[in-house]
Amino acid sequence: LAKARECLGGMELYSPENLRQFNITLGWLRQWALSRSFGLGTRLPWDKEFLVESLSDSTIYMAYYTIAHVLQEGDIFGRGDHLVKAEAVTDAVFDHIFLDKPCPEGCQVPADKLELMRREFNFWYPFDLRVSGFDLIQNHLTFTVYNHTAIFKKEHWPRAFRCNGHLLLNKEKMSKSTGNFKTLKQAIEEYSADAMRIALADAGDGLDEANFVEETANASILRLTKELAWIEEQLAPAAGLRTGPADTFGDRVFAAEIELLLQTTLGHYDALNFREVLKFGWYDLQTARDNYRLVCGGDKGMHAALVQRFVEVQCLLMGPITPHTSEHIWCNLLKKEGPVVRALMPTPTVTSEHANLQMAGRYLQDTITDLRKLVARVETPKKPRKGEPVVPVAKVAGATAYVKETFTGWHRLCLAVLAANFSGGAFVEGVDRLVLDALAKDPEAAASCEGGEKMLKKLAMPFVQFKKAEAINVGPHVLQERLPFDELAVLSENAEFVAKSLNLQSFTACLTTAPEAANAPEGTKVADALPGKPAIGFTSAPPPPAQ
Repeated sequence: LAKARECLGGMELYSPENLRQFNITLGWLRQWALSRSFGLGTRLPWDKEFLVESLSDSTIYMAYYTIAHVLQEGDIFGRGDHLVKAEAVTDAVFDHIFLDKPCPEGCQVPADKLELMRREFNFWYPFDLRVSGFDLIQNHLTFTVYNHTAIFKKEHWPRAFRCNGHLLLNKEKMSKSTGNFKTLKQAIEEYSADAMRIALADAGDGLDEANFVEETANASILRLTKELAWIEEQLAPAAGLRTGPADTFGDRVFAAEIELLLQTTLGHYDALNFREVLKFGWYDLQTARDNYRLVCGGDKGMHAALVQRFVEVQCLLMGPITPHTSEHIWCNLLKKEGPVVRALMPTPTVTSEHANLQMAGRYLQDTITDLRKLVARVETPKKPRKGEPVVPVAKVAGATAYVKETFTGWHRLCLAVLAANFSGGAFVEGVDRLVLDALAKDPEAAASCEGGEKMLKKLAMPFVQFKKAEAINVGPHVLQERLPFDELAVLSENAEFVAKSLNLQSFTACLTTAPEAANAPEGTKVADALPGKPAIGFTSAPPPPAQ
């Protein structure tokens, strides 16, 4: 039992719940009756009346896999007149191969075969990973731990178990009697192998039941087809993609997104979280490409080197899930040598600047989304009273963003307290009280809030709760006084793109401390600007004549 617990403590189980279930099983399984008088199992050599039941017995067969090809000479069924006879492979021979004990006297197995089997076993063992259903934790997998620790040396103990739930079909248990049933052959013929594998990867990870959704498989057929067509078009000589320096804002953000998503996806591969692999290495990577295409004004505005990098990274990341599609892209479109299954995964080159660029890109997208809502609100006519005509509203012609570089006043104080009490991805208990106490002790806090102490109490807690959630979900950098990127530079560099996205004649940006901020359009609340949330002023075109 002590050895079994030691083995589990050094294993990768991919889930705290898995470890808990194994420890519970170890507590009672030592009382399991290992012998029976009938059923499946192996007869005891010294008493033919009893046998060792199969769950206890068949848990080290993986060791035999390492030498089976030598003994059976490549025939999986062991047919033929083999050089090594079954009666020659005695317990002493197995002890010599697996336990490094002396070669038995009079051994009938050729010396070169013995040495080859020892090399094969020591090369392949211990097994790095065993994938199995969670229901076998309470028997077969735990017996595997017991038997390995009882028989083998420590260096040959198992290294990892990955347990998963059962497979549902469209959220229902598969059953032939109800018709909710599909074989692998049927799924491949209906969806193709790659589309089916996408749906399986999307079905879910962990101990919960995975759910194969037919709509996902069907949608994957179209998505794979469209993606393949786009790649063929962009890699064609006549694609007309941009060359030269890849130094625009869109170029830098897209390059950063590729490296960050590559790093994240590889991490999920290591953890065997295939749904997350699909999310970051397929869906999110394509979203980043689509955003880049939008910023560039279409396919021809994209940079050829970045498109090439995107295609290669996506092809390799999706290789284990969509091997057939990836093989076609790798060999026929990218013109790479050798099959994709032998290609190494790309190595991410991530720096702190990449994370800042990613945040800047998402800030730009969020700002455009917020501006679009504001423009729609400004251009919506007020509902007239009964019997009165609708008063025409002027269309927005231009917009100016007034950017505040740092948090000041009570905002800065709140962030300082939050940052000082945030560690390990969590805030200390009672941090809200600490913030309120700090605000109460600082007379300048209420003075910095328009409306005084009474308004401060209404505004502080919503701001604190928002920043707490943001820090937990995004990271501690959101508690800094300044954004990790130059907000004004981002808006200024992309002013033309923002105006075009909103169908405006012009878009500009300036600091709240700039002289032009004093002449902001009427109704613009420049004082309300915060880092990441600029104040917006609109200029309007003449309204249409009343109807």
